[in-house]
Formats: sequence, structure tokens, C-alpha cells
Amino acid sequence: MAQPLMPKATAVWLVENTSLTFEQVAEYCGLHALEVKGIADGDVAQGIKGLDPVASGQLTRAEIERCQNDPDARLQASESKYKLPPIAPRKGPRYTPVSRRQDRPDAIAWLLRNHPELTDAQISKLVGTTKPTIQSIRDRSHWNSANIKPVDPVTLGLCSQIELDAVVQKAARKAERERKKAAKAAGTSETLLPASETTAPEPAPVAAPEEEEDREKKSYDADSVFAKLKDVKIENDDE
Repeated sequence: MAQPLMPKATAVWLVENTSLTFEQVAEYCGLHALEVKGIADGDVAQGIKGLDPVASGQLTRAEIERCQNDPDARLQASESKYKLPPIAPRKGPRYTPVSRRQDRPDAIAWLLRNHPELTDAQISKLVGTTKPTIQSIRDRSHWNSANIKPVDPVTLGLCSQIELDAVVQKAARKAERERKKAAKAAGTSETLLPASETTAPEPAPVAAPEEEEDREKKSYDADSVFAKLKDVKIENDDE
């Protein structure tokens, strides 16, 4: 399904003017449900003016009412009278508006703290920065290090939750492949037990209940025998 021309602006309008669920708005606008929830809470898309999809011909009022009455239904975009050319995937770091560029150090600090598995190239492409800037924030040589506070880049509007999840999953898969490759090169198997388990002393054997009972009987018989011998000795002394 084709996404609206201005997804976040459309999501803002739908959240403010309809009773659609977060999932319905997220699927139609190509956003994450948490992003739509952030828009409703005022944490995401601050300052973005809502765009009416009905006025722009992207949705019909009847379609919105149909989905409002059925939470499981999904919005179907109206057919456009004009055929737009496909958007070619962009290459290189993303463009960051001037008003958001001062937020990039906070987003970089958040990514370095919460997702250390991400490479500098992935962070650079995700928030539209450069590798020297990332390195300066990592080693705290950035000119504004004292004022940098880690903030989620999704909250700052520098990327979407879907893009962040995709990059994190890709980095996790790469780290898993490298771990398996290193284990294979070292000649170790993932099924081997750790040394703490293989070198631990064996626990003392636990006696069966029958053995415990026999031991108690034996001890009881020995005591009775010594008691009888003592009584016999006392009687002999009296005689």
C-alpha cells in the first residue's frame, strides 16, 4: 500500500481529528505504533502541523468512518489521479534539518550507550552525522560534551522507530555471525560446558533410605550390646 506524501504530518492530523487506533494510523502512515503513541503524548513530531488526507484526496471520509467503527480494519488509500514516479533510495547520510542538527549529539550519545553493537557507519547513516563527530562524543572530546545528554533519536525526530529497529536487528545478526565465526576458528564448540562446571568437585553420594535404616539399626544394636556387657560386669563385681 502506498504511503501518504507526508506520513508524520498525516499521522498528526489523524491522531488529533479521528478516533482511529495507534495501529491503524501506524500501518497507514508507515510508522511504528510507538511513534504514533508518542505523537499522541506530545513527545514526537512536536511543531509539525497536521495534514488533512481527506482534503488532499489521499483518503475519504467514509473510509475513515469505516475503520473507526471496526478497530481491526485497515485504511485503504484512495487511488490518485496522478502517477508519481517511484522514489529512489537515497545513498549516504540522511539530511537533517537545521532546526534538528543541535540534537544529533544527544542522539549519538544515546545510541552509543544503549546500542554499542552499532558501527559508526550505521549511526552516521541513521542520524545523519559524521564518523569524527561520533568518535569525539565517544571519547568525550566534543566541544559541547558537558551539555550532551543521551536522548532517543526517535523522540528527537531524527529517525523512525522502524528504521532504528531494523538497524539494531541487522547489527545483532552481524555480531552473532562474528561470534560463531570466532568460535569456529578457535576450535571450540557451543555445546561444551564451562570450566567451572567440568572442574567442580563431585558431590558426596547420598545414602539410600534402606542404608540409613540399616545404619541406625547397627548403631542401636552396638549400644545395646555394650549396655548388656556393662550390666554383666557390675553383677560379677557384686558377687
